[in-house]
Amino acid sequence: MKKTLVTYVMLGLALIAFAAAQIERSVFYKTLSSGDESLIDKTTAELEAEKSTSRNKAYVAALTMKKAGFVKGAGEKLKVFKEGARVLEQEIKSQPDNAEYRFLRLTIQEHAPKILKYNKQIDEDKRAVVTAYSKLQPGVQSAVADYAKNSKVLSPSDLK
Repeated sequence: MKKTLVTYVMLGLALIAFAAAQIERSVFYKTLSSGDESLIDKTTAELEAEKSTSRNKAYVAALTMKKAGFVKGAGEKLKVFKEGARVLEQEIKSQPDNAEYRFLRLTIQEHAPKILKYNKQIDEDKRAVVTAYSKLQPGVQSAVADYAKNSKVLSPSDLK
């Protein structure tokens, strides 16, 4: 009996430690919506230090694409943006029903310079986000709702 209890306590502590090691969604979304290059660098480094998961890859990809706006030189900007886009597209391809990844791509597409031509799936991503909104994690729902307040593509009324 004592052995079983100790095992459950140890398992519980391990799960708590694992959960604490993953970056908070709210921190990620605050970083993504910021214009703070140092915060983007810090959050990216924290994500890269964690265990590599699909979610972390998608988050790093989105932050990489955002970081491209701070890079000097058009060629280097394009290179950094495309690297982030490649990884995000990979994660979306591996999990096409993941509405959070679609939301990440939607936000980037809406703000990407037209010359990049990274705007082909706006309508598709919007539909995916709107359809899955009620099933999203609360932190993601909050980020979507906050984003919709200022978006030209997604409005708060779409989320009802």
